[in-house]
Amino acid sequence: AIANSSFYVANTRYVFGDLKTWGWIVTLIGVVEICVALGVWVRAQWARWTGVGIAALNAIAQLVFIPAYPWLALVVFTLDVLVIYGLVAHGRSLEEG
Repeated sequence: AIANSSFYVANTRYVFGDLKTWGWIVTLIGVVEICVALGVWVRAQWARWTGVGIAALNAIAQLVFIPAYPWLALVVFTLDVLVIYGLVAHGRSLEEG
């Protein structure tokens, strides 16, 4: 989406911005998600709730990204919902472990 590749659907319409803008937004969210994932891996409490927030933000971004590549956006949205569930439902067991 950033490099104007032919992988994504061209001439899609967005509420604001264009495909390149959303490509950068999703890339920046992904970088933050990697940092938070490292925090979850070392069992930092701040990373658990930050991960819930960032996964929710990415889920919203993926819903807006649907016009560019619908199936990929829906798969990533589903994974975000599973990540949120995992961090909320099983986070307490991480604290005790």
